[in-house]
Amino acid sequence: MKGEKNKLKKTDNISMESYLIHGIFRTSKWDYDHNVVPPLSASVTYRVESVERGLSGFKHFINEHSRRVRKRPTYVYDRLDEPTRSMLEERLAIVESGETAFCFATGMAAISAALMVSLKPGDTALLHKTMYGCTFSLSSNWLPRFGIKSVFVDMTDLNELKNSLTPDVKVIYFETPANPNMELIDIDKVVSIVDKENAKRKRTHRIRTIVDNTFATPRCQRPLEFGVTMVVDSLTKNIGGFGTDMGGAVITSKKYEEELMMFRKDFGGVLGSRSAWHILVYGLSTLIDRGNKQQNSSQKVAEYLEQHPKIGKVAYPGLKSFPYFAIAQKQMRDFDGNFAPGNMIYFTLKNDTEESSNKLLGYIAKKAYSITLAVSLGHIRTLIEKPGSLSHAAVPEEVKRSARIDPSGIRLSIGLENPDDIIADFENALKAI
Repeated sequence: MKGEKNKLKKTDNISMESYLIHGIFRTSKWDYDHNVVPPLSASVTYRVESVERGLSGFKHFINEHSRRVRKRPTYVYDRLDEPTRSMLEERLAIVESGETAFCFATGMAAISAALMVSLKPGDTALLHKTMYGCTFSLSSNWLPRFGIKSVFVDMTDLNELKNSLTPDVKVIYFETPANPNMELIDIDKVVSIVDKENAKRKRTHRIRTIVDNTFATPRCQRPLEFGVTMVVDSLTKNIGGFGTDMGGAVITSKKYEEELMMFRKDFGGVLGSRSAWHILVYGLSTLIDRGNKQQNSSQKVAEYLEQHPKIGKVAYPGLKSFPYFAIAQKQMRDFDGNFAPGNMIYFTLKNDTEESSNKLLGYIAKKAYSITLAVSLGHIRTLIEKPGSLSHAAVPEEVKRSARIDPSGIRLSIGLENPDDIIADFENALKAI
């Protein structure tokens, strides 16, 4: 997709802020020209005027989803396609600089789909060793049951990546920033390595690159613009934004839409229309404003933590001390080209022990007002957790050490609160340990 222009066009000369509110004003997905707010579809099945029309809907639902036909889609059954979710997908494709998007019930369902349509028995997936705990479990426990080998490598070391490219490797998968320690992978350099390898391979044996863009969101980074094959997003997080609905999405080019559509149809896991409506109407439309405020607050909180005598290290892409600062400046850019380091922070205490981190989080859980002890991220509320004991608890200790996940490390997702209130809560909590 590198160098290709997006086939789905938004109105010329309109900013992304305005587009996320209004979308494509007249869409083939549904006739809602008189609705200021896109309507919510609440029907699992749809009336068809004839058997022939119903058969046409089954036969052509992929083409109609992708807007290859000019007439309005023939909706037959929710699991095939439905208008509210389809409008969300239409908008997500443009926001992520893709050509087509497919929404699933959760982020993990989207990740599973992207991997399963790209791999078959005998194939190998290369994965960056630092990743979300459930993605690690999927890769290490479930993919092998389908005859697929998962190999975990350090993709911050490009030589290690190159040396791992055996003929059976068909997928390279990574998060950037990585969950939870904020490691960045140089997308452009990985794509260049894969392009050189693919030039030597038959078309059927070429490698696909899949990037989880959940931490950054398309507001901060659009991996498809660097030539990545597929992007996966957890819509539950920053894109949804309010912590009320789960969802996931795969965004890619049209050449992969048939296999993704058929996988979703046959394996299920589609995003429900009610969740799609909330994400479309509330989540995407406010992504830029929420993200900008969260990012500004994150910079202030990260700078505060970095200078505090009880804090050991702080990993935030906006800090000049961040080990991957140069990579962050290159690839983490908003829709206007401005540096966009996001709203996720990872830090450790100087007294880096289980007892001290538990004491800090225990104080916050009971006494902090603006910080909530909870897993997940990307909500309007500031959330804090200890991945080693919570979101990454299923990852074996030796794997966490290899992945540079500190047992006492703390992950912080900055919300929309006043940053001074967040800092005040930290000030009190750090005094208590």
